[in-house]
Formats: sequence, C-alpha cells, structure tokens
Amino acid sequence: MIGRDGRARRFASLPPGRFPSGIAFDTTGRFGHRLLVTAELRGRTTVFAIGCDGRPATVAAGAPPMEGGIAVAPATFGRFGGDLIAPDEGRGLVYAVDPAGRVVTLARSGRPAGGDIGVESAGFVPPRVSAAYLADRFSARNKHPGDNAILRLAAADLARAGIRPGDLLVAAEGGAGTIDVRCAAACTVRYVAAGPAIAHAEGHIVFVPS
Repeated sequence: MIGRDGRARRFASLPPGRFPSGIAFDTTGRFGHRLLVTAELRGRTTVFAIGCDGRPATVAAGAPPMEGGIAVAPATFGRFGGDLIAPDEGRGLVYAVDPAGRVVTLARSGRPAGGDIGVESAGFVPPRVSAAYLADRFSARNKHPGDNAILRLAAADLARAGIRPGDLLVAAEGGAGTIDVRCAAACTVRYVAAGPAIAHAEGHIVFVPS
C-alpha cells in the first residue's frame, strides 16, 4: 500500500511460495468491495479476496493459469456482471470467476497463444473516456522486446472501432493486438486494434475519463 505521503508499506501477505500474478479492486461489489489478487503455484491459480484488515480469504483454488491485468466486470456485463475477469496467455482464453469460486471460460481470444505472446492485459471501458493506455515494457532477448513506451488509443479511435462503454478490452502481451468482448444475452469477440509488432504489453488497460 502506498499512502498519500508516498511511503510504501506491507498491506497483506500471501501464503509462502505463491507468485502474485494479478490484482484488481472490486468496484462492483459482488466480492464485498475487496481487493482481489491472483497467485500461481505449480501451474494453478488461487484467487484471494483481501479486506481492509489485510487478511486474504480464498475465493477460488486450483483454477487455471491467470496472469496480467485482471478486472472486475460492471453489473451491465450480461450474466458475468460483477465477476472477476482474467486472461490466460498460454491458452488464449479469458475466464470469469464468480464470488462462489466457479471458473468458466468467458471467451476464446482467437489470437496467438503462449508465454509472452497471448492475451495479458484487460480493462472495461467506462461511460465517458478520452483515451485508453497500455504499458509496453522493454524485455531483452524476447520475440517481442518492447520499447518502454506507453501505447494509446484516443476516444476517436475507440469510436471508429465500434467500442462502447461497458465493453471489455483485452490485449495480447506479444504485439498488443486487442480484442473487444461484449456480453449481453451472449458474448461476442472482435479483433479491434493492432499494436506495434515490437510491443511487449504488460499490466492493465487504463482509461482516462473525459
């Protein structure tokens, strides 16, 4: 936790041996407005929910690999409203985790899959947005080495691609190719943006409101 004074302090401790792989805040409320953290151990994922007391509680255990910019869906996201959404770069899948710990495949990205290649970064488009941003991290000796840049899609770009508020954007780690997932009665997946071939995308897709 980093306070207003800029000082960092330990907020919570996960069980030993876990590799933290994603973090998101439950703004919708189905997880009790807690901090959600995914952690890997021997190829399986545990989803933890952490309250203001810093004590992690297990939401799901033994889930498939999940890594990157996980996000909580808004209530308007069809039957997955309020679920935790997490990408799996190795299989090119996007999962939904509900508060009872059930994990289902929300979407198949249709993009190349594999380590440092597949879907990695996620974010939900807010009602009014001026731009979307994504980190492009330098990674030496990688097929997609990145260039320590910040990638940007302006509001006009989002509109031209038919991206609407409430949609889920998911970007691949290798090349930052981006899909748009829209869920109502059913979910649809469209490829909407191509990043630079060199790009090595990491973290969340972040939106700046207009």
